[in-house]
Amino acid sequence: MTITRISFFLSAAVLFLAGCSPRPVKSPAPVFPLPTQQQLSWHELETYAFIHFTTNTFTGKEWGYGDESPSIFNPSGLDVDQWVSTLKETGFKAVILTAKHHDGFCLWPSAYTDHTVAASPYKNGKGDIVREVSDACKKYGLKFGIYLSPWDRNRADYGKPSYVTYYRNQLKELFANYGPVFEMWFDGANGGDGYYGGAREKRRIDGSRYYDWPGTIKMVREMEPNILFFSDAGPDIRWVGNERGIAGETNWNNLTPDTLYAGKARIEKLLGTGSENGSQWIPAEVDVSIRPGWFYHAEEDGKVKTPEQLFDIYLSSVGRGSNLLLNIPPDRRGLFHEKDVEYLKGFHRLVEERLSHNLLEKAKVKTSASYDKTQKASRLTDGDPQTFWAAKDVQANVEITLPQAAEIRYIQLSEYIALGQRVKAFEVEAYDGKKWTSVARGTTIGYKRILKITPVTARKLRIKVLDAKAPAVLTEIKAN
Repeated sequence: MTITRISFFLSAAVLFLAGCSPRPVKSPAPVFPLPTQQQLSWHELETYAFIHFTTNTFTGKEWGYGDESPSIFNPSGLDVDQWVSTLKETGFKAVILTAKHHDGFCLWPSAYTDHTVAASPYKNGKGDIVREVSDACKKYGLKFGIYLSPWDRNRADYGKPSYVTYYRNQLKELFANYGPVFEMWFDGANGGDGYYGGAREKRRIDGSRYYDWPGTIKMVREMEPNILFFSDAGPDIRWVGNERGIAGETNWNNLTPDTLYAGKARIEKLLGTGSENGSQWIPAEVDVSIRPGWFYHAEEDGKVKTPEQLFDIYLSSVGRGSNLLLNIPPDRRGLFHEKDVEYLKGFHRLVEERLSHNLLEKAKVKTSASYDKTQKASRLTDGDPQTFWAAKDVQANVEITLPQAAEIRYIQLSEYIALGQRVKAFEVEAYDGKKWTSVARGTTIGYKRILKITPVTARKLRIKVLDAKAPAVLTEIKAN
């Protein structure tokens, strides 16, 4: 067990929670695997932005071939402050920048290749977009992440050992000069046809061995100890298995990485749902673009996802315990397009209007048997995600009486995941003054579960944990 995981080994001994009663609160034994501190902080981000911007923006391609001249990269009014300030205003907590896509063009003046922004007209070759975005994130208080494509269709030595050295040298440049970096993103697009320095051929590699990922990850961790790595199977964050913005309705944060070798359909299902008995905490990240493509194309200006579509994606990603990585591609000016900005603002308004006003803030709470007498039911509605109520048994009830009858459209539930993910099945019932009616059923909860229900006017709510790996430990219940 690593030191970071040991730090989260919360045994049945006493756990002191800041801001609570001075009387110690006992916590139940954890259910493994557990998240690291870095993973817990990652869950709290919930929504952040992907930015795809390279020569593809100017050629109209999605995957550049690698033979594009840097001279075509010439944004007329690039303003990263517009990007990051817009994201800050609309509720995003971080940015992941495509520092290099498959075409091999680098958005910073790398010392290891001429295929960079330094060879472009942008700022007469003196530009450094990675620096600009990193600085803007610091200015606006957003975390900064990078995507450095392992596949490089420009490099003559791609497929040879020397390319791995090149790739690692570029990682050293990025982490030494542009940090701190909260997440490193790399995908499974590896090998195929490309320019490859003029060879113009197809190259095949063994993606699981060629890059020596354990060695690369170890090197990066030595430079950035708190970094989180995203890839299909982690090691820290997994792909959700699709690019439609949908996590599984059953969504375990657990996964055993060596189970991902059973065919494409099974892999995508497993990535979407996780594994109840998986050996490692590897939560899902939902990546989706605001447009049909990942790069800007003028012909897609009429196909930007509307605020209502983005809200639905929010419910099927963040609302199912995953994080949402929403791609917003700058246009050829180097700006977020006006339509994208308009719809981002509309999306943020919908989240605020529909989910920010909690009807349970002054509600009365009673529960079935608690883990012990130090547990307080009121912690479930105190607005503090660091407090919790622990049940005594794997089946449990929480009954909440609202201050007055109110129309409810959304229910929000959260587990205290520092002690592991537990709930396997639950039901929500509403009481209208005459009878109880089931309004929602589900399987997993995790960090956050948002349930959109048929609007109901209720005086009371009842959350029933029907099954769990161990007695439930819940931190927040909200209604909107």
